[in-house]
Amino acid sequence: MKNRYYFLDNLRWVTVLLVLFYHVFYNFNSVGVFGGIGGFGPNQWQDIFCTLLNPWFMTLMFVVAGASSRYALRGRSPKEFRKERTRKLLVPSTLGLLVFGGVLGYFNMKIAGAAIPTEVPAFVRYLIMVISGTGPLWFIQDLFVFSLLLLVVRKIIDAERIDKWLSKLPNWGIGAVLVALFAIMWWASQSQIDNPSAAQGLLNLYRPIFYFVAFLVGYYIFSSERTHTYLAQYALPLIGLAVASAAGFCMEFYGKDYTSPEAVQGIWGNLYCFTATLAMFGSFSRWANHTSPFAGYMTRSSFGLYIVHMSVCTASCYLLKESELPIWSIYCLALVATYVGSVVLWEALRRIPVVRWCVFGIKRQHPTPNTKKVGKI
Repeated sequence: MKNRYYFLDNLRWVTVLLVLFYHVFYNFNSVGVFGGIGGFGPNQWQDIFCTLLNPWFMTLMFVVAGASSRYALRGRSPKEFRKERTRKLLVPSTLGLLVFGGVLGYFNMKIAGAAIPTEVPAFVRYLIMVISGTGPLWFIQDLFVFSLLLLVVRKIIDAERIDKWLSKLPNWGIGAVLVALFAIMWWASQSQIDNPSAAQGLLNLYRPIFYFVAFLVGYYIFSSERTHTYLAQYALPLIGLAVASAAGFCMEFYGKDYTSPEAVQGIWGNLYCFTATLAMFGSFSRWANHTSPFAGYMTRSSFGLYIVHMSVCTASCYLLKESELPIWSIYCLALVATYVGSVVLWEALRRIPVVRWCVFGIKRQHPTPNTKKVGKI
């Protein structure tokens, strides 16, 4: 077992940066994806970025989180793991939401044209805005529940035994395992609800069955060095498969709602999601298993950037949409504001003792990472 898998760290923060990029284009999408501000006209070519990213990047984050949980549990007792996950995931998604969620909630309500009656008490109005500002915190809410469930599942299914079994498989055997995993994840994707109500729409967003399966796949399969070796060896063919799958998905769903049950449950959506996840994992395992000062900073900061970015992004996009600037400059300014503003806000909030605990689940400013420990989320 290596001391640290730098490629997992790099894969995580690069995916977070892609999330920031995606949300700028998502806010301006013209295909009717729920929650956006709205586009600048029908059939925008720039919507292709959303179509290319949405099917796989959150799945990849859950797979990486699952693999990281495996390494984290090797250096912690279940009690320590549960306590750490409570502080890192439950606190930011509850207390942090109360402290910071009102900002995003305010702009979400402005975008939706919702108005809270003035006779409603101020505290209740704030709670309504907070709930409206959950935004990307659904990911860590899911992840907290999955982490608790994992403590039960791992008592039933021994990861070390699976690891030993994988280590003895030839390449064709690992390939067969991946084909089986694709079938399982395709099955899990069928939990989407057609024509959902508001509550069912939230269920479609959280996708608990599908993402829990992805998390377990990360924990049991993608944490194995045998899997790392296989995916790194076949990184180039996997990239080719991902590109071909992307072409198929885009031909069918470009200009349409790429988050619809039809897109998520279909063959192209599942094939693209799975092959892109394999390609990203294999590519980073092969070419990005190293670190640098910048990579170290991003490893320490990506979680915080993920938490704060949507407030910065939505506020920037909303204000810029009201301007008379050329469309191309609105996108450029929104991207700069989202990346720079998220870093500034993260750096500011993490220095405020009580706020940093509530919003990010950290007790003090980040120390230098201990490279003697394996990678963890």
